[in-house]
This record gives sequence, structure tokens and C-alpha cells, in this order.
Amino acid sequence: MSELRNPIIVALDVPHPDTALELARRLAPVVGAFKIGKELFVSAGPDIVRRIREAGGSVFLDLKFHDIPHTVAKAVEAAVRLDVQLLTVHTSGGLTMMQAAQRAAEEAASRAGKPKPLVLGVTVLTSLNTNDLAEVGVPQDVAAQVERLAGLATRAGLGGLVCSPLEIPRLRQFLPAAMQLVTPGIRPADSPADDQKRTLTPAEALAAGANWLVIGRPIYAAPNPRAAAEKILASLRL
Repeated sequence: MSELRNPIIVALDVPHPDTALELARRLAPVVGAFKIGKELFVSAGPDIVRRIREAGGSVFLDLKFHDIPHTVAKAVEAAVRLDVQLLTVHTSGGLTMMQAAQRAAEEAASRAGKPKPLVLGVTVLTSLNTNDLAEVGVPQDVAAQVERLAGLATRAGLGGLVCSPLEIPRLRQFLPAAMQLVTPGIRPADSPADDQKRTLTPAEALAAGANWLVIGRPIYAAPNPRAAAEKILASLRL
């Protein structure tokens, strides 16, 4: 995690590796890391991780592993071999699964002689609200469900969480101080919310207690992505 230079993680939510690599090269000097999600990973394969690492970028592998503990552990080991700096698992996979993921990250990194990646637990997706949770049989509101899953992730020994910026103030009241909070749902004041239902501006999210800000369309879809990233970074007054 020491490689991360600032709190901006650019979501490379694009389908083609050449587009992703061009963005990474242009943005590397002004952002902290690059998120590789399902669309790009399925389209380009593991090689896109290697190529961004070779270009000097830190990688947040956001595949949200959710399976039986053994399968998730093996997936985490493979991610460590790819040399990613952050990766995600779904906290709804349960305590044993999360413990297996954390243990696999630590043991695989030790064998490879690399820093262990930050294993992040995904609580409630920022596209969901309380009505959405009720539709899938979760009777609690979003805030209560996030807190329940955050507590489970803490028990499992995970080093961080992915959560909405709107949940951060409450989480900071009971989570260990060392817990890293990574927040999607970040939109500059002059950007549309798109399909995110729970958003804050970058500066608001940091003030609330976020460690890292995942920002996609406001940067990669901008006419000048680097200028957009620089504008956001300047707004943070780091």
C-alpha cells in the first residue's frame, strides 16, 4: 500500500486493454491506483494486471470474490501472484470465507516475498438502497446491514472495507482505527450520479473519514481524463 501516492483510485471500467493502458499511462502521475473490474478483466484477462504493473501503476483488483472458502482462498493466492495491491471479497460470503481470504493473502505474499495486498470486504453495493435489500430478503435498512457486515469483516481480520461514503461517519465510530475505507459512489459536484444512489463529492468523502476514493466515469469519460483527475486532486487540498 505504500505505493499509493494519493487517495484517487481510477476505475478502468472500459472493455479494451489498449484503452485501459493508455489511460493508465496518462493518469499514473496524478492518481494513486487503478481499479480493474469484471468488464476489463473478462475482456483482457490477467495480462492487463501485469501490463499496468509493468507501467508502474498500482492495481486494485475488484472481482468481489464470493464462493466457498477454499475456492476464494485459491483465487486470492492467484491475485497475489499477479502482484495486486488491493482486492475485494463479498462480506456476505461469511466469516469463514473472509478468514480464508485473509490467511491466503498473507501466506501467498510471504511465500512470494511481496507486501501483502489489502483485502477489502464489500458490504452493500452503492447501487442498492433499503427497498432493494428488502426485495432480496434482508429486513434491515442499508445502514444497519453495512454495520453488521463491517463488524463481521473486522472479526475476520480484513484490513479494509468497501462502503458508501454515507456510511463512513457511523463506521468510524466503532471500527478499528487502522481499518481502511475505500469508497465508490464518489461524484464531483458538477458530475451526474449515474446509477449510484448514495454519493458524496471527493472532498466530502475524505472529510467523512475515507482513505481511498474510487472514481470512474468522471475521469475516464471526461474529454481530458488527466485534467479531470488533476482538478479532483486539487479539490482535495492534500
